[in-house]
Amino acid sequence: MPVKVADASAIVAYLFGEPAGDTIWPRLEDATLVAPQLLPFEVANACLKKLRTQPPHRESLLAAFAELAELDIELREVEQSAVLSTAENTGLSLYDASYLWLARELDAELVTLDKRLGEAFRSPMPRGA
Repeated sequence: MPVKVADASAIVAYLFGEPAGDTIWPRLEDATLVAPQLLPFEVANACLKKLRTQPPHRESLLAAFAELAELDIELREVEQSAVLSTAENTGLSLYDASYLWLARELDAELVTLDKRLGEAFRSPMPRGA
């Protein structure tokens, strides 16, 4: 089974039934899923934003968030100094650089809906990143 790194944009879209969510699961279903340890925090933050903007949907949003625990995603530590270098060299946030660094470290596909992150993944690795 191939290893794939899934970022928060992909997991949030899938869990919360966002328009692009239907395109995500087929890309993930037959893979070993891996993500940096920050993934649950990012997904929880997205859920919190949705709770604040969509109060009538509270129960369904919390149910969708609970499904994160059901997904078989191996959470990995990342090397902070290497991630910092990756962020500095790519212009990405430290959070996005964590997913990029992990995908490159594992020689894995990065599944994301974030255009800048996806472009950075497809670009040749800058020196020192």
